[in-house]
Amino acid sequence: MSSQSRAESPMKVLRSGIAKGVLVKVKSGSTYIGRLIMVDSTMNIVLSECKEVAWSNGDPEPVADYGTVLIRGSQIVYVAVNYELER
Repeated sequence: MSSQSRAESPMKVLRSGIAKGVLVKVKSGSTYIGRLIMVDSTMNIVLSECKEVAWSNGDPEPVADYGTVLIRGSQIVYVAVNYELER
């Protein structure tokens, strides 16, 4: 028997990110940074303090401030948990 550890499920990692900063990339190409409030079984997520960002010279630049948003799981390309935008 091998001593390899099993990878955590994506939903478990996402749920562990509740109340932490996350970066979300969606199919339209937009990128959002905010605090993860909720995630459901279809990966719909709710972010508070949500900001849309654009990348300029390798650094994220805020484009818009939305407050609290719902992002449909079917539109998500990837989520980075424990992401903090440098101020």
